[in-house]
Amino acid sequence: MNYLYLAGAITAEVIATTFMKESEGFTRLVPSLITAAGYALAFYCLSQTLKTIPTGIAYAIWSGLGIVLISAIAWIFQGQKLDAPAMIGMGMIVGGVIVMNVFSQTASH
Repeated sequence: MNYLYLAGAITAEVIATTFMKESEGFTRLVPSLITAAGYALAFYCLSQTLKTIPTGIAYAIWSGLGIVLISAIAWIFQGQKLDAPAMIGMGMIVGGVIVMNVFSQTASH
């Protein structure tokens, strides 16, 4: 259940961030409300996650996957360009999350 909450936190954060761009500086009501609700749900789910998963591990997964997903959504739907350095950087982030989860003793505490 703890990883389901983490998946919910990531999903809600990605939706909130996507709609933040669409809110045009919080000048559009509906995207602004979706942003606020998304972040509230994301932090609630993250708080539930932290009951069982160490903070550093949960945050690494949340932020790492969030960066990759937001970048992909911005590339597909908002015209953001992803050049080779951006892709390499995201690969390094994902690699770091994997190293923390597979090799670090932090994950087992």
